[in-house]
Amino acid sequence: MHIGLYFGSFNPIHNGHLIIANHIAEHCAVDKVWFVLSPRNPLKETRSLLNEYDRLHLVKLAIKDNPKFRSSDIEFKLPKPSYTIDTLTYLSEKYPKNTFNVIMGSDSFQNIQRWKNFEHLIANYAIIVYNRPAFPITNTHNAQLTVLDAPILDISATFIRKQLKLGKSIRYLTPIEVSDYIVENRYYIN
Repeated sequence: MHIGLYFGSFNPIHNGHLIIANHIAEHCAVDKVWFVLSPRNPLKETRSLLNEYDRLHLVKLAIKDNPKFRSSDIEFKLPKPSYTIDTLTYLSEKYPKNTFNVIMGSDSFQNIQRWKNFEHLIANYAIIVYNRPAFPITNTHNAQLTVLDAPILDISATFIRKQLKLGKSIRYLTPIEVSDYIVENRYYIN
């Protein structure tokens, strides 16, 4: 089975994530997209992160009706901070019959040389890159690359968290079950 691994903090998951994942599931050679929730991204600030189990629950709410999607807490079980190459190595050993592709935006791909063992990653795993405005791909690093233009919404988890702190609605930015659960549990307001 061909699996697209969509890594992220998903703090919180929003419709922009889901649109990209669905576009990849429909237009790339993957059978499923796994949302791999990162408890702690080594390249991002962690102060505003919601508990990883709460974020995982929000991911599960968001994707529950799509059989092409699956949530993964695999990085919860690995040493922190989680590095993509370590997760890929672990998954490849655990599921040897599967082929794994890494999904990322062109902004992340521009910084791939900062990733742990990026040379090993690009030599051994295919990468699906969706174009993000203002982040052209100028160096492929000889990676096995699929570049696509997915529909991009100008939504960010940072914006959603700011809206919540201001007491504003996040309806239509996330699936309704996600926004209802966030509001009900008063996430991101402090």
